[in-house]
Amino acid sequence: MTARTELRRVDLRGSSPSTTELRSVLPRGGVDVNSVLHLVTPIVDTVRERGADAALDYGQQFDGVRPETVRVPAEALDRALAELDPDVRAALEVSIERSRIVHGDQRRSDTVTEVVPGGTVAEKWVPVDRVGLYVPGGNAVYPSSVVMNVVPAQVAGVSSLVVASPPQAEFGGLPHPTILAAAALLGVEEVWAVGGAQSVALLTYGGRDTDGAELAPVDMITGPGNIYVTAAKRLCRGVVGIDSEAGPTEIAILADDTADPTHVAADLISQAEHDVLAASVLVTTSPELADAVDAAVAEQIGRTKHVDRVRTALAGEQSGIVLVDTIDDGIRTVDAYAAEHLEIQTRDASDVAARVRSAGAIFVGPWAPVSLGDYCAGSNHVLPTAGCARHSSGLSVQTFLRGIHIVDYSRDALADVATHVVALANAEDLPAHGDAVRVRFEAL
Repeated sequence: MTARTELRRVDLRGSSPSTTELRSVLPRGGVDVNSVLHLVTPIVDTVRERGADAALDYGQQFDGVRPETVRVPAEALDRALAELDPDVRAALEVSIERSRIVHGDQRRSDTVTEVVPGGTVAEKWVPVDRVGLYVPGGNAVYPSSVVMNVVPAQVAGVSSLVVASPPQAEFGGLPHPTILAAAALLGVEEVWAVGGAQSVALLTYGGRDTDGAELAPVDMITGPGNIYVTAAKRLCRGVVGIDSEAGPTEIAILADDTADPTHVAADLISQAEHDVLAASVLVTTSPELADAVDAAVAEQIGRTKHVDRVRTALAGEQSGIVLVDTIDDGIRTVDAYAAEHLEIQTRDASDVAARVRSAGAIFVGPWAPVSLGDYCAGSNHVLPTAGCARHSSGLSVQTFLRGIHIVDYSRDALADVATHVVALANAEDLPAHGDAVRVRFEAL
């Protein structure tokens, strides 16, 4: 295998592509959620009709195990935490502590605005009552996703949390014990052993567990999952709120000739480790760096555990090296790409990062790799994918809050604006709207 087979090249030097052209030529993979809707719709419908029994039946079909109950017993949570590797526990405690510090500064304050004397509009922020936090199984174990979902919900003041994660045949139908331990460490008492589309449906519609206990429906579902989870979230959206339709993970790195190719290659490989559909993209002004990264990838890839997965991801159409003339061109390119994770490895990296407008999260300089943000930076790693960072944000405390306006006007304040309300009501051919104001000051 040659190095060039790992990452294809897109050469934009000597050109000035428009935003439309950039979006069409940049490496991009993704999944077609519509292609599986016909498979997921009957799952959602069946769980809505039959509840927990249907969800557990699908667990038997897809996960190879049928737990006795949906809800994980409290003693299983306690046991998982007691048996957790001390090093992993210490790392999770640091992750939780730093996440709480960062998310603790995110909560918005209520405001009261005096529009006119006697007329105010306040905005209060109210947490969602009950949320379902999905933690996937699949290729890896994600206790970090428990932290990233639970902490902002707790900081927001959500009063009722349930973590849902697929049952594992290896662990007697319970979710992975590290997932259970992370939930216990965070004080989460309700965990469901159900995954996939059936998990989203059960969280949405609720039901009765096999022991007769209520499985209360949620108001919002957050957390990443595979294409079937994403399709179920699309189908249930509206009945419940969702954070986003997450696609395969992605990294973009904007680098110049000061970047260390060994670091760049390691970061590209680390993201490719997630999934064969993961995207790893380098945007650089330096052909020499591109060549050095190719060589470093070829040298490092044989030492990584999930070599086949990484090799497939790096060779896919979603990954590549993009050559540009200047850093300004590079910024335009990464803005058009709108990466889930964006690293800046250039001169004056902080200044360059400040000019970027579209990214889920930005990692500045050689000592802030994406893996730091995945675990212990304090930031959140549930981020928009597939270019959605152009219009959406990552998971935060705000995700779990609802802003409610409170309008409080006195008689004089309403009288002062009454003729304008009537005029606009008549302009929209809604005269009863005007009458609702007029009747307060004169007889009909």
